[in-house]
Amino acid sequence: MLYNIHPLFVHFPIALLFIYSIIKIIPFKKWFPNVSWKHIERALLLVGVLGAFAALMTGETAEQLTKPNHNLVEAHSFFATTATYLYAILLLGEILSISMSWIDLKLKSGKILKTIVFIKNLLNQPILSITLAILGFITISITGLLGGVMVYGTSADPVAGLVLRLLGISL
Repeated sequence: MLYNIHPLFVHFPIALLFIYSIIKIIPFKKWFPNVSWKHIERALLLVGVLGAFAALMTGETAEQLTKPNHNLVEAHSFFATTATYLYAILLLGEILSISMSWIDLKLKSGKILKTIVFIKNLLNQPILSITLAILGFITISITGLLGGVMVYGTSADPVAGLVLRLLGISL
C-alpha cells in the first residue's frame, strides 16, 4: 500500500531555503560581521536542496494518491521544480567554490578547468546569487501557497485568491 508521505518532506526544505534566501538578500553580514554566514548559508542550502529533491519525488506519489485539481497541481509542481533547480544552481556554485583546489589537482585539461572556474565565478557573483535567491524565495513561496490551497482551500491564506487569479487557476 502506498502512503502520502509528501507532507513529511515539504516543510523543512521550504523553511530552510526560505531562511537561506532571507540571509542572502538582507545584509546580515554587515550588521553581524563576526558571524560565519557563509557556513550557515551553505548548510541551509545543502540540506534544503536535498530535502527539496525528496519533496519533488514524494510529490509525484501524492498527486497519484490524492487526485487534486489538475491545474492547481501542475502550477504547484512547476513552481516546486523551478524553486528546487534555482537553489540547486546556487548550491552548485558553493560546491565548486569549496572543491576548486581538489578539481584543480585532478583535472588534466586546461579548457575544462577554465570552464569550471568560469561557472564558479559566474555563480558566485553577488548580483547573480542574490537574484537567484530572490527568484527562489518567490517561487518557493508560491509553491507553499499552492500546496496550502490544495490542503486547506483558499480561505487559509489571504493572498491565495489573488495568486490563483494571476496564475489563471479557477477552483
